[in-house]
Amino acid sequence: MKSQEQENEHEFTRREVMKYAGMALGGLAFGGTFIGGGVGQAKADLVCDSSFYPQDTYNPERYTYFEKLNDIIPWGLDSQYNLIGEPLLEDEMRITFLGSVVPSARRAQQEMSVFVEVGWDATNQCPLDQFVFDCGSGVCANYGSAGISYGRMDKIFLAHLHADHMSDLAHIYCFGPSSDRKSPLYVWGPGPSGVRSPRPPRRLYNDGTKAFCEHLREAMRWHSESFSFESTSWEDSAQNLPTQKSWGLPVPPKPVADDPADDGYALVPIELDWTKYGAKKDDNVAYHNKATGVKITHFPVIHTRRGAIGYKLEWQTPNGKVLTMIYTSDTRPEWHCVDQAINADKHGKPRGVDVFIHEMGLPPEVWAMKNAGLPGPVDNATFQATVDDMSTIINCSHTPPGAFGYLLGQISPRPRLTVATHFPVADDTVHCALESIKKYVPDITWTEDYYNDNDDIAWSFDLMVLRVIASQDKIIRCKAQVNDFSFSPVSKYYAMKDPKYMDSRSQIDTSSEIPATEDDGTQNYCESGY
Repeated sequence: MKSQEQENEHEFTRREVMKYAGMALGGLAFGGTFIGGGVGQAKADLVCDSSFYPQDTYNPERYTYFEKLNDIIPWGLDSQYNLIGEPLLEDEMRITFLGSVVPSARRAQQEMSVFVEVGWDATNQCPLDQFVFDCGSGVCANYGSAGISYGRMDKIFLAHLHADHMSDLAHIYCFGPSSDRKSPLYVWGPGPSGVRSPRPPRRLYNDGTKAFCEHLREAMRWHSESFSFESTSWEDSAQNLPTQKSWGLPVPPKPVADDPADDGYALVPIELDWTKYGAKKDDNVAYHNKATGVKITHFPVIHTRRGAIGYKLEWQTPNGKVLTMIYTSDTRPEWHCVDQAINADKHGKPRGVDVFIHEMGLPPEVWAMKNAGLPGPVDNATFQATVDDMSTIINCSHTPPGAFGYLLGQISPRPRLTVATHFPVADDTVHCALESIKKYVPDITWTEDYYNDNDDIAWSFDLMVLRVIASQDKIIRCKAQVNDFSFSPVSKYYAMKDPKYMDSRSQIDTSSEIPATEDDGTQNYCESGY
């Protein structure tokens, strides 16, 4: 970590640059704090090495660090609704990675999703609040194995509408009401991009979260109707619906279709103005629940199309301390992330954040190599063409390791823990990335051969768990111990309303059915299923 003299020198530089903000050294004032000025310039003698890939040195088929983390049994309920596993402490923020990779998903890692829980309600035996950030392909299997039921996945924050960040939303929406989510599904996300098509007639697409939810609702109509012979709402759910005021929402929580407001098939978009970043107080609040102490804000990032956003969660613990987490999702290096991670208070004093989750892409050369199944970079025209293609993607969409290191070097004080995510981990890719990062932040600590809770950085992996406990000085890293053969978990059930279709067979044509028992009493098979 930096010495106090280095910290003071950095603060002095920032003050000097602010003084000359109108000159070439000037930066941009965002959210009441100043960013983009006083940061280290790229060294004139910086050599951009062609490759840091550790060929034939580190294993490309193991992630040794994750294997050595201590196990944690996620909390849940058994068949009698008794608490099992490791419940949260009352001042704990728990972050679980249920998906962690760039597309395409691979067997070792599903696409992006981060589950955040805060505090503990001892009366109801559950966290005070909980949130899903993104839900890419395949993550529902990990949620189920970790004991996270659909009823706990009712608040979903989408950073952008790429399929690897929202494709499992269809699964969550469709099967939640068949399980224990007999209440609406709330989906936060950015508004329309405002980008016109370059092709005549240059259409301005309605590509925001509200339109997405409207079309998703209708696309899933056959599914929702066919499953509505089951009850899809609790008897008293209408009395417990959140309001714009109780959740501190920027817009009223209104379903997109004609579903009852308290129904499990009610899909409620909370569309956010992606241009906001806190320049005016609270102009970027997505959620502020004073009952649970959680505030979530958003800010724009740079990723393939206007409208991509990152999120910042702040939670005031019962003992008054504030824990913070940033999830940038996918982005190029940009100043909003730096500003949010510096986390200045109302007086401009930097406080830093506890956990800074930022995407990291592979270097184009390594990405091309891995996609082609090669053991290392090669020198031929076909490979170079693939590298060029990967470079095009990186340059509009992602932060490669060296840029990640540079970005991290602009944040002071640094986050207590930085987590690189959206990254295909293995011993070789992580070591390669570490070498690039250390060019810019040589003092960063990462213990490759065993886990160390005092390390400054980590690379995420499916079922990695971070326990941020306000009363302790370190962030505990674990791996969730799960059952690969588990079924979908459920929370406690309550009295339910009558289903939409009272007769479970009213929607089907039974004219060609082979019955269990014929009219003459002949038995064909057992209705019990055995």
